[in-house]
Amino acid sequence: MTARGGRLLPALVWLTLFGATLAWAAELTDVDLPPPSGRPDGTAPVVSAAPGPGVRLPPARRPLPPAAPRRIDVPSLALSAPVVPRPLDPSGAPGTPPMDMAGAVGWWQRGPAPGSAGPALLAGHLDTGTRAAVFHRLGELRPGDAVHVYRADGRAARFTVEEVRTLDRDGFDARLAYGPRRPGRAELRLVTCAGAWDEAVRAYTANVVVSAYLTG
Repeated sequence: MTARGGRLLPALVWLTLFGATLAWAAELTDVDLPPPSGRPDGTAPVVSAAPGPGVRLPPARRPLPPAAPRRIDVPSLALSAPVVPRPLDPSGAPGTPPMDMAGAVGWWQRGPAPGSAGPALLAGHLDTGTRAAVFHRLGELRPGDAVHVYRADGRAARFTVEEVRTLDRDGFDARLAYGPRRPGRAELRLVTCAGAWDEAVRAYTANVVVSAYLTG
């Protein structure tokens, strides 16, 4: 086998895990319920932002050793929520938090842990059909905002938001959403639903994807 062929297997393994991550994120953020009351047009808040000329982002910190996340705090949103790992279900697909845990955030535990190298994926529901859920204000984040993840090793990993994107489900670019922005950096993706409620498929038409990186 050639040297090029010898590097093929790790790439295929990464792509397999990456595909499972995307499937889990799509499943987690699909809420099979009508839009909440008070939004008769079925729309959800959508904001996209990148660092402006006046925003100076701090340098990245060296990644931490892996440790499971326990809680996430987002001060600018007055958000504090438990983080729960999501194992594979009996069918082999990553499971989702039940709707009676709509105030919790799910972490895909086969991917990177928040604070360790690579993009860690945390996803939460936008709403339950009758009330707002944990990530209903996620699209309000702006570059420079802080996200704190409290880990099982007792450390509090501080992330800084660098980009907020709204991506349509039609033509969804998975690598743009979940791929690493800079190799070797500890990164974080926060994901929820966005756009309009599509009654025909009983799902929202877009996702908000917040990208952040470890700074403290």
